[in-house]
Amino acid sequence: MSITAERKQEVIKDFATKDGDTGSPEVQVAILSERISNLTDHLKTHKKDFQSRRGLLIMVGQRRRLLDYVKRKEASRYEQLIQRLGLRR
Repeated sequence: MSITAERKQEVIKDFATKDGDTGSPEVQVAILSERISNLTDHLKTHKKDFQSRRGLLIMVGQRRRLLDYVKRKEASRYEQLIQRLGLRR
């Protein structure tokens, strides 16, 4: 369900705004999106895993708050981020 360390490093490298950047909102949203994707696949096979479902909802809310923050600060960064991640909004 969780992402591997190698995959996490790839995501950080792809979305980092500068070298050594691991905490920018773009990187955080990308990592959360990867985890949400993995957990969604898990829940398709384990339909009664309600604890994982709760964790998924918490992660979706956290990602939404981070995206709202980026949108408030700089709308162009927000548009670029959701385009790169393939999110609906």
